[in-house]
Amino acid sequence: MKKIPMRMCVACREMRAKKDLMRVVRTAEGELRFDRTGKLSGRGAYLCRSAACLERAIKVRALERALEAPFSDELQKALQSEIEHGDGPAV
Repeated sequence: MKKIPMRMCVACREMRAKKDLMRVVRTAEGELRFDRTGKLSGRGAYLCRSAACLERAIKVRALERALEAPFSDELQKALQSEIEHGDGPAV
């Protein structure tokens, strides 16, 4: 049986399958980007695909702390679009 990779959501701290979460990456240049493929190089943090977890992560600055970089409105919109439609632009 194949092992399923698990990751923790930075907002709710719940362990979930990696494919069920959204990944945000801090690139070598220090910018935060939504990683649709899960393969971009850089430090990554995971977030549930729910509006409640996104709101909590923004409110308590969980992504900023995990990635040690400022969170942009552009990235927030990309994540919200991904939650609502599953097809947000890769930022």
